[in-house]
Amino acid sequence: MTRGSVSRAVRKSSYLGSTAPWRSAAYLLGGSLLGAGILVLGVVLAAVGVLLTPVLIGIPLLAALALSGIPVAALERRRVPLVEPARAPGPSPHRTPAAPGVPAWFRLRVREQATWRELAYAVLFAVVLWPLDLLVLACAAAAPGLLLAAPAHLAVSGGPGAGGVRPGKLWLVETYPAAWGTALLGLVLLLGLAYPLGAYAAARAAFTRFLLAPREAEAADALAEVTRSRARLVDAFEAERRRIERDLHDGAQQRLVALTMTLGLARLDAPAGSPLAGRLATAHDEAGRVLTELRELIRGIHPQVLADYGLTAAIEDAADRSAVPTEVGAPPRLPRLPEAVESAAYFAVREALTNIGKHSGATRARITAAHTDGVLRIDVRDDGRGGVDPSRGTGLTGLADRLAVLDGTLTVTGPPGGPTTLSVEIPCQAED
Repeated sequence: MTRGSVSRAVRKSSYLGSTAPWRSAAYLLGGSLLGAGILVLGVVLAAVGVLLTPVLIGIPLLAALALSGIPVAALERRRVPLVEPARAPGPSPHRTPAAPGVPAWFRLRVREQATWRELAYAVLFAVVLWPLDLLVLACAAAAPGLLLAAPAHLAVSGGPGAGGVRPGKLWLVETYPAAWGTALLGLVLLLGLAYPLGAYAAARAAFTRFLLAPREAEAADALAEVTRSRARLVDAFEAERRRIERDLHDGAQQRLVALTMTLGLARLDAPAGSPLAGRLATAHDEAGRVLTELRELIRGIHPQVLADYGLTAAIEDAADRSAVPTEVGAPPRLPRLPEAVESAAYFAVREALTNIGKHSGATRARITAAHTDGVLRIDVRDDGRGGVDPSRGTGLTGLADRLAVLDGTLTVTGPPGGPTTLSVEIPCQAED
């Protein structure tokens, strides 16, 4: 039988035949045991912390007690799906520290509202909620259970004539017919009280989720943290690209240049027309082609012109290398922008020119770029056949994702028959 929501199951006639009553009882029993343990542990930590504070050992214990709501809340969020299986454990309202280590984690947690709200919940749980859970469980399950056990209780006590028994201290039962009647009453009570038991468990889970779910402001903070984390990843990615470009430029490329020069000198020393001269010529030409390919690879990883002279020069260089004649508009030269912005904009232009050369059938293209009012805008327009469909390839999708990290947008308009325009907008501030 599939596990469904207790709050929905309790309103159906099939409730008693489902797992919902058992899950409700397990949820409340787990809450009772967990709450009692938290109360005992909290009292012990508080007492020991206060006693040892004069010798400073108690201060870490009191700090741990102040943060004890965090693990309690995490456990409570994970217990909610026992009653509401369709809901995953509630998301944590806590942010990721910007720096590794316990001090950074502690400083962030102390400043978060969620930490103190979770501590308040832990206190409420230890003082009020778990006794209430235990009381409801006892009324709904323990009391009917005592009535159900009346025949066995009577038998253990010596049977009829031995003075009788009082199930649940309610009334005297001296005969087996009375004992079986009491057991039947206990069964009816157990089945009837299963409904309020389930309703209470569902309400208890909803209350927990309401108190421990992230608030709107905390969710916004978490979203901002995700955005900052993505930006840090982009910066790290760009730094790694530049490192690879430098390693190839200063290492492999220089060795290939030296190899090409050595092969060229060897060709001059070899007898003209000899087999050795032919093999050296072949090796020299092949080394030259490899060097050219390596330079193109380095330029594709991170063009040196972009790092040295900025986005305007890099766009002009990309236009010169385009397979389709490309004109660059003549606005004032762009200022130096953040490295991630320049790199994303440059590769957007490269991708646009590549697509124009491969798919558009265009005879000309034009690039315009400007930085005004804190926004970089670049338009790449061609006179091709149009009908562009960004969903057919991953290049534009990848560019859009990369720009989204910078709060930028990528827009492509290309009706059948053309023209096609790719527009990039990235909010950024000039660095010079």
